Amino acid sequence: VQLQASGGGLVQPGGSLRLSCAASGSILGIDGMHWYRQAPGKQRELVAGIMRSGRTTYARSVKGRFAISRDNAKNSVYLQMNTLKPEDTAVYFCKQDIYNGGSWDTYWGQGTLVTVSS
Repeated sequence: VQLQASGGGLVQPGGSLRLSCAASGSILGIDGMHWYRQAPGKQRELVAGIMRSGRTTYARSVKGRFAISRDNAKNSVYLQMNTLKPEDTAVYFCKQDIYNGGSWDTYWGQGTLVTVSS
């Protein structure tokens, strides 16, 4: 199983970006899909998550600005980021909990850099 994240880039404060993360390989089911981020010199933190049930969770710092969604048919999770701030600058990682027929395992994408700067 591999996760491929994309959509990062340079954006001005107040702008928007949409991140995508697609899983491929031997996949029979996916439960939790999450986005984390890690800013320079800081620990990785949870940004948002969505369960197969549709239940979502957000970090307080992004609530109301970011929206997570998923497409189960495409094994994909998305993060719509609006009203971006310089403090949102970080490498964003996706994480998915995947059942491959033998066990549930956690997989991470490679990270995509988001830079918010004027």
